[in-house]
Amino acid sequence: KYVKGNFWPSVRFADELDLNRQAIAWCDGIANARIHGTTGKMPAELLDRERPELLALPDRRTLAPYRRRDRKVSRDGFVSFEGSRYGVPWRFAERMVQVSAGPEVLEVWDGEQRLALHPRSEVKGERLILPGQWEGLPAAGSNRPQPRAIATQVAGGQVEQRSLAVYEQLSGGAS
Repeated sequence: KYVKGNFWPSVRFADELDLNRQAIAWCDGIANARIHGTTGKMPAELLDRERPELLALPDRRTLAPYRRRDRKVSRDGFVSFEGSRYGVPWRFAERMVQVSAGPEVLEVWDGEQRLALHPRSEVKGERLILPGQWEGLPAAGSNRPQPRAIATQVAGGQVEQRSLAVYEQLSGGAS
């Protein structure tokens, strides 16, 4: 909330490198140098005191499952991510799965089982089908009860066909 209200409104940047440079300068010069409202101390001073007790971050692979985002597989076997749809084996339709997106690929997971690997879509609205996505899917209606009709169509009444001359005569010959 603090970053959102204090850093972002004033930032103007040319590229990611420029943005990172400005963010670090803002953290060092403003955010970490102020007196924090809750602790009453400067965050930079607290970090200096706590740094000897901090442990190294775990390996990135250990954190990967925690960086996934939950998605529900649609009835037609796709998960949506950033405006595109990615295929998943049909057996997972209407179930929750996890999506992990890197710069080049998107992975779909069910716990520790990877269900799909797709190249990242470069175009919004793209639909990427997984090879074998519908393999083993029963034929339509083979194991479902057929819905009963709720209405019945009946043959329409007979419509009289007339020559256009009849209409011409009724209108008094005005065209």
